[in-house]
Amino acid sequence: MNIIYNDKTDLLYIRLDDRRQEVINKRVSDNIVLDIGNDEKVIGIEILDASKQVSLERLLPVRYEVSRVAA
Repeated sequence: MNIIYNDKTDLLYIRLDDRRQEVINKRVSDNIVLDIGNDEKVIGIEILDASKQVSLERLLPVRYEVSRVAA
């Protein structure tokens, strides 16, 4: 997963699947566009006017934790 923010265009893009594939854009609201890939799965989320939609200070930089399943 990749998260990219462009401060010049105020666009936040969350890429969920890094595989190269054809996508179809589906606008779900004025500020949200989904990239739909193979098997109708969402592979990306584009957020327009991101600073007005998302708390960027809390999101960036991204921190993540991998949970481990007990064996």
